[in-house]
Amino acid sequence: MSVWPTIERFIAEHGAAALVTLAQAQGSSPREVGARMIVAPGGAFTGTIGGGALEWGALAEAQALLARRDGPAITRLDRALGPDLGQCCGGRVLLTIERFGAEDRQVVAPLANAERSSVLTTIGTVGSDGRLVRRIAEAHSGPAYDVQADGCVIERFGEEPTAFYLFGAGHVGRALVTALAPLPFAVTWMDARPGAIPAVFPPNSTAIRDGDPIALLARAPDGAFVAVMTHSHALDLDLVIAALQANRFPYVGLIGSATKRARFASAMQKMGVAADKVGKLVCPIGLTEIKDKAPAAIAASVAAQVLMVREAVLGATKIETKPGRVRHG
Repeated sequence: MSVWPTIERFIAEHGAAALVTLAQAQGSSPREVGARMIVAPGGAFTGTIGGGALEWGALAEAQALLARRDGPAITRLDRALGPDLGQCCGGRVLLTIERFGAEDRQVVAPLANAERSSVLTTIGTVGSDGRLVRRIAEAHSGPAYDVQADGCVIERFGEEPTAFYLFGAGHVGRALVTALAPLPFAVTWMDARPGAIPAVFPPNSTAIRDGDPIALLARAPDGAFVAVMTHSHALDLDLVIAALQANRFPYVGLIGSATKRARFASAMQKMGVAADKVGKLVCPIGLTEIKDKAPAAIAASVAAQVLMVREAVLGATKIETKPGRVRHG
């Protein structure tokens, strides 16, 4: 969810907006620290801090804050999820709710522009009205909301999507693009067959309707995910070999049965592809527990699988960059 562009839009459309942030969490909580929700005066909102009684109460508090034209521009809610709200999570959370109005356009605009360009990191100090005074800072790999020893708050807005190269626009390919639409992936979708890729597709996807698939794969960034499901087994094999030989893609998935995988593995071994590389091929794709072969079911299964792989990759990166101090944002 884009935060500051949404606040900017809510101010333009509704006159004001409230930013609800899950600032602290102890024990079990329905969302992670840094989860956010943006609320309009009439109750329209986007984002979530976890649902249930906690979110319902936060919505009411945000609307009450927006209705006040004077007094503090921020309120804080300290809630025990069990005793206070009757939720069974058992933890305790602190929420901050900040009000922004038309008078804050000059503050909001540069933050909105920066977040549109990339993941935004800010450093904030408490201002005279109680809200954070934020300045744009260098990238931060820690939590999305991180209170420092000196009282400054480092925040991260937005999320760097994982590049996802999808080859093939058949029934499953189309369903997968739809399934990935709300998820943190930037999809490059290629199928050179006339009319294969529809005219309308999700905004996180880029359609490539001509060119050489192998050349396109060669230009994919390190760490991209690759899913192969073209109309041609020969092209599938070429793409899979190129992806595995590159040795820089954490997920290489191929649509097909266990029989197809065995045939591809045999062909690759005869062509000199090392066994350890062949072993990294994911085929069949998706979670094995889901047996439904409907395109939408396969797409949902693959989406769940690549989310799991993405979390594992991001977790490994954090361990490597901050040994002994693994933090999840």
